[in-house]
Amino acid sequence: MHAQEMIATHPHVQGSVNAALIRCIDECYDCAQACVICADACLGEEMVQSLLQCIRLNQDCADLCAAAGAIAWRRTGSNETVIRATLQACAEACRVCAEECERHAKMHEHCRISADSCRRCEDACTAAIQTVQ
Repeated sequence: MHAQEMIATHPHVQGSVNAALIRCIDECYDCAQACVICADACLGEEMVQSLLQCIRLNQDCADLCAAAGAIAWRRTGSNETVIRATLQACAEACRVCAEECERHAKMHEHCRISADSCRRCEDACTAAIQTVQ
């Protein structure tokens, strides 16, 4: 990802970047990718019926992570209230998804990887919320 490099070049930022928000953006996109792949891998498992909630939560989490990353990217006329609310929703989706994936992690490596990514993203979103004024 080139988040820091790109945001630093934005005329409204003038080289001053929010490191916590940059980490959050990167984690959001990484988590979205992990969740899409995990959901698809769950669909390929023999006992797919037992993974339906995991699939659903991975899809929800992926969508929220992608949206949070996109909203956090924008620097022109930023809306801090919307950024904080989006990051909060993303953190919650990540928490719930991680809990579900952790239930299947011993049986499915893709669920373990997704859970780890969700936890990192949850932490990054929580940290970034504190820095968005």
